[in-house]
Amino acid sequence: MRFTLAIGDFSRATHLSVKTLRHYHQIGLLEPAEVNPDTGYRRYATEQIPTAQVIRRFRDLAMPLEAIHAVLRTTDPRARNALISAHLSRLEADLARTQNAVASLRDLLDHPAAVAPIEHRRVEATQAAAISEVIDIVDALLWYQGALGELRATLAGQGVPAAGPAGGIYSNELFAEERGQATVFLTVQAPVLPVGRVESLTVSAVELATILHTGPHEVDLDRAYGTLATYVTDHALGVDGPIREYYLIGPTDTPDETAWRTEIGWPIFETGQRDDHHQAPSVQ
Repeated sequence: MRFTLAIGDFSRATHLSVKTLRHYHQIGLLEPAEVNPDTGYRRYATEQIPTAQVIRRFRDLAMPLEAIHAVLRTTDPRARNALISAHLSRLEADLARTQNAVASLRDLLDHPAAVAPIEHRRVEATQAAAISEVIDIVDALLWYQGALGELRATLAGQGVPAAGPAGGIYSNELFAEERGQATVFLTVQAPVLPVGRVESLTVSAVELATILHTGPHEVDLDRAYGTLATYVTDHALGVDGPIREYYLIGPTDTPDETAWRTEIGWPIFETGQRDDHHQAPSVQ
């Protein structure tokens, strides 16, 4: 004889609410052992308690229901372990981002006015291979990584060497409206044949106030932008135009994130100054 529990008793046994159990039934994650065809009352077998406990622990680890479903359906231990391992890796990445954010906040509170140089320099017009698209700002980092990889592969395929570090041009709308034009480019000394998203582009000349950001883009890049904006505003130098970034050292150069260097350029009017150094609050 099979012993079963009413949904209320099963809820108490597993610490899963009745509402949650009904939802799990609807999506096929944890189906009752019996459902009365007349009343719709659900009953659960005692053998289902361990499964419910596993589900609850996965949910405590923020595993999506679809992923839990896949784990429970999988009979191959190696495949099941791979699914669990992938989620644990995502948790570790989330933890690393949280730790970086905490460290950044503490540094911001403890060192709000350290010193970093701001320079003025003019960038001359140059030929480049580029990818330009309208993107959402939440996708900017992944889009940049994919576009840069495509650019490098295209140049390698055509035997055209890059003539300098990669750069990016980002419209004001991308920041203000969270969607706008983004361009990633590599300067070249020989013509590039358009392939896929890659096209030839003349990167226009511009006068910039620049600051150097150290480390990955996810950590404190906004502080560099804020420092630069403060300097340009305080000196009444700003003009309309997109932000530029130059990726002087990045993932393709070294896996050491602390060695990455990104130059951020804010467009300013012609000052007649070249490579003048100014002190501003640090972002490093």
